[in-house]
Formats: sequence, C-alpha cells, structure tokens
Amino acid sequence: MVGYKKIMGALLLSTLTGISVAQNNTNSPYTRYGFGLLSDQSFGKNKAMGGVGYGLRDGFQINASNPASYTAIDSLTFLFDGGITLQNMNISDKTTKVNAKNSSLDYLAMQFRISRKLAMTAGFLPFSNVGYNFGTTNKVNDPDNPDNNVSAKYSSSGEGGLHQFFVGAGYIPFKGLSFGANVSYLFGSVDRTLSITFPDNTNVTPYSEISEIRVRDYKLDLGLQYTKYLSKKSALTLGVVYTPGHSLNADATMIRTTSVSDTTQLANGFDLPDCFGAGLAYTYNNRLTVGFDYSLQKWGNASFLGEKSLCNRSKYSIGAEYVPNPFNRNYFNRVKYRVGAYYSDPYIKVAEGTNSSTTWAKGAREYGVSAGFGLPVFSSRSILSISGQYVKVKARTPNMVDENYLKLSIGITFNERWFAKWKVE
Repeated sequence: MVGYKKIMGALLLSTLTGISVAQNNTNSPYTRYGFGLLSDQSFGKNKAMGGVGYGLRDGFQINASNPASYTAIDSLTFLFDGGITLQNMNISDKTTKVNAKNSSLDYLAMQFRISRKLAMTAGFLPFSNVGYNFGTTNKVNDPDNPDNNVSAKYSSSGEGGLHQFFVGAGYIPFKGLSFGANVSYLFGSVDRTLSITFPDNTNVTPYSEISEIRVRDYKLDLGLQYTKYLSKKSALTLGVVYTPGHSLNADATMIRTTSVSDTTQLANGFDLPDCFGAGLAYTYNNRLTVGFDYSLQKWGNASFLGEKSLCNRSKYSIGAEYVPNPFNRNYFNRVKYRVGAYYSDPYIKVAEGTNSSTTWAKGAREYGVSAGFGLPVFSSRSILSISGQYVKVKARTPNMVDENYLKLSIGITFNERWFAKWKVE
C-alpha cells in the first residue's frame, strides 16, 4: 500500500512540476484586456460540479472556494491535493477557425487540523492567465506617395498572469457555525506586445509597443458557513464569502520604438475589486449533495491603468454529487458521480471599430457544463477526481470571436491518517 502511494505521489509531483515550469494554458484573444482570463478557486470536486463550492463541506477533499469549509476535516486526517487541466480550444471569427491545445496547473494544497475547533490549509492557485498571438494585414496610404496604398501588418501578442500563494484557517465557535480566512500573496506580471510593419515599403519605419504590468501585493478572502440539520439524515448549509477590494502595489511601463526607443511609465492605478459570493448546499444521508452558487465581482468600480474601464462580473453555478453507498465494500458503490453547469458574464470591455472611431463593448458571455467522477484509490481514503467540461464563449457582436473548449481535469487527493495514536500491547 505504501509503495503505490509513493509511486503515484512521484508521478503527480513530476507532472505538476513540468507543467508549472512551462505552462501555456490559454490562447484566447480576450486575454488582451485587463489582467487576462480570471481563474476561479475550484478544486477537482468543484470543477465537476460546475464550480459550486460556497456551501460545500467535505472532510475528504479541500474546498478553497470558502475557507470556512476547512473545519469539515477530522482531527486525524492530513490532505494533500493537486490538479491539472488539459484542454482543446477552437476559436472562430465566422470566417476562420483556429485550434489550440494547452495544459495548466490548477492547484496545489494541503490541509490538516491544528486543534479540535481549528483547521489550516496552505497552497498555490493561479489568479489570471494571459496568452494570445494574432495579427491582421490592412491597406493604408503610403506616407511617401499618398496616391498609393501599402500593406500594414499588425501583430499583437501577450503572455504571463498573476498567481497566489495562500495560507488559510477555519474555526468553529460552536456547532453548526464555521468561519475562515485565506491570506494570499498575489504576484506576477503581464507582458503585451504590439507591432506594425510595412512589408511593401521598407522605407517606412516600423512601430512597436512593449508593455509590462507587475503586481506584488496581498489578497484576503473571508468565508462563513452555517449548517442547519433538517433531520438525522439531511442538512442545509449556507455559505457566504467576501474579498475586500483595495489598491494594488503594481506598476506598468511601456517601451515605444520607432526610429528611437522611448520608455514611458504608465498610469499605475490598479485595484482589486470587492467580491461577494453566496451559496446553498443540501446533503442527504452522506449520499446526495446538491449546491447552488452566485458570485459578483465589482470590477466596474476598480481602476485599471488609472481608469475604470472594466465591468462587473457575475457567475451562477449549480451542481450535484451522488454516491450510491459510501460505506459499501463494492467499489462502484463508493464512486462519486458529479454533474454541474454555470453561466458567467465577462469583466472586460473589448474594442470595436477602427482607430479613428473605436467603441467599447462588453466582452463575450460564457456557458459551461461538466461531469465527472470521484474514484476511490484502491482501499485507501484517497480520491482520484476526473471530470470533463465543455465551455462556450459566445460573442455579443459580429466583430467578436467565439470560443469552444473541451477540458479534461485530473486531480488527486491523498488522504492520510497522520495523527492517529499507536497502541502497544
């Protein structure tokens, strides 16, 4: 038994290390705006259930969506959780389709009890991801001969993202009530490049912009859960979370190059928004769990490069988990069957029109459905979580692109009884 755990642990850590060192987990042109594609704090179970997590309490898997859930772990258990996602992405602008394949490290975390009423968690989560590379070619007036048109090639690319290391704790003041907090170190950089070249006229000087945003600051997540037992077998849990907004310790620079290079310090007004979330989870007889979440991120009140150029982001999630018989020795009776769905509004505005008449429109809507399994690992308490997700990013206007994702998420939770006392007879 110990041998297989060492082998699986080594394989997991080597896979996660390789992906985290050289991950490229998005090719979306929408990551050109803001901090890029925002990540949620979903672990393996949450992903299969449509991202639901605010009201979930599970002593066998970590739920970082609400730090109040950490107290669900028992006093003899140590959890180590890690997960990755593989995805196939299709992008379409009604005339051209592009395919891309990516992989990403989703999370690494551990959890254990400190005392009867206090539990602790520490780990790593991505906050946002940036990755795109696209270009167009247009005809413009030749500066040397206004009667002629020449080709101007526009190229735009970006990479990077923000990450967070967090330490969290949950506390039970009395039965049924739990509250908790995550304190994160938020860091990272976003690099973007724009270039304009004139392949038909080498006498015209090319133009380029290279910008970088750097962030080094903290992030605080607060959570609360209250459980009401409806009967001996059923319970309803209300979960709420709040992330206070604040001004970020961040700076931005841009290097513009024509015939000479010029470095400019950009406006450094960057904010983390106030975020609110609430959810309900109903459980019956340790077999059925049904949950619903709603979240609101107030990006519309947050500054980005000194301007309030973003939108409020809302998300609705619903999910369920069913275990035929968690105490039966039959393997398939102990498998956790999971399904979920979600809808999300964007937090970004995208540019439309030409440089002379640019307008800004709210970004694309996002829909997702998911299904998966929580597979017991042999006769241990560890769980292998596997889920598939289909995500549709639907453009609001004809000038925006549609995106389709097929995702495969794999996570493993090592569940060890590290704190049990040995008896000697």
